[in-house]
Amino acid sequence: MAPHVEIGKRIIGQGHPAYVIAEVSANHGQRFDQAVAIVRAAKEAGADAVKLQTYTADTMTLASNRTEFLIKGTLWQGRNLHDLYREAHTPWDWQPKLKEIANGLGMDCFSSAFDATAVDFLEGMGVPAHKIASFELVDIPLIRKMAKTGKPLIMSTGMATVEEIDEAVHAARDAGATQVALLKCTSAYPAAPEEMNLRTIPELSQRFEVPAGLSDHTLGTAVPVAAVALGACIIEKHITLSRSDPGPDSAFSLEPEEFKATVDAIRVAEKALGTVHFGLSPMEEGSRIFRRSLFVVANVKRGEAFTSDNVRAIRPGHGLHTRHLPEIIGQIAACDIERGTPLSWDLVDHP
Repeated sequence: MAPHVEIGKRIIGQGHPAYVIAEVSANHGQRFDQAVAIVRAAKEAGADAVKLQTYTADTMTLASNRTEFLIKGTLWQGRNLHDLYREAHTPWDWQPKLKEIANGLGMDCFSSAFDATAVDFLEGMGVPAHKIASFELVDIPLIRKMAKTGKPLIMSTGMATVEEIDEAVHAARDAGATQVALLKCTSAYPAAPEEMNLRTIPELSQRFEVPAGLSDHTLGTAVPVAAVALGACIIEKHITLSRSDPGPDSAFSLEPEEFKATVDAIRVAEKALGTVHFGLSPMEEGSRIFRRSLFVVANVKRGEAFTSDNVRAIRPGHGLHTRHLPEIIGQIAACDIERGTPLSWDLVDHP
């Protein structure tokens, strides 16, 4: 049986619709009403789940102005890590309420935990799954902590080598995880399509025997649709009410109508993928008659020979199959034949 995971009522794996996760991240702007609005927008856009992030600035890093704690080379260039995470974190007391709202709308809700205390908190909330962010894939104790819960574990693989992914998967399985999924991720914000390397998705699935998907930081619909065509079972995208809202993640988040367009395109792509099939489809049945066949294309008298001037393969398909053209040329007409008559064997004189 192909590998799959089950989150809530959804089976996630090959042969099932892609599981689309709307990442709230920091786009709430520290306003609970805005977080609620994002959750509701995710539902309207067709998301299967909303994902939060569970950390505080102090659980993520140190309050320090040493150069080691200043951000370089990213969207947040020059900022202090502690200040960034203080702005971006989702207050923990919101999270059970947001989960209740999401569940009431028919969506799953879970979170990326960034340390052991966050895992314990999320377990108290009764989340249906756990998520490891790309930057935490090398936090082996955290992976083990999540794995021991027995919940499905989704791990993003941005920046990771094959050896690092292998270590993380083995750590999860050794600690008791029986349902693991991996997400291809490019940890750039926003990410460029030419750096996505989506062909890694089926390789992840095959190499580690897991459902694989995409955590996507590009803008637009093309990349996630291409990922689904390559076998992605999970698509994760950031959602914001408006990219004009200031915030650490606005620049690489989709607005609700864009998110909906992405989900709609994914669902169309899934229908189009179908199965391996040759021959007529039901909707092609009416077109079959317009294939080429052999017709008499000039008036022919009884006893006259068929030639390339008076018999041709044309549309529609009422005449003999075109494979018979070499046999027909040189044969004799059995009767007078009017131009436009589909050729049949009874019109051919057989000595």
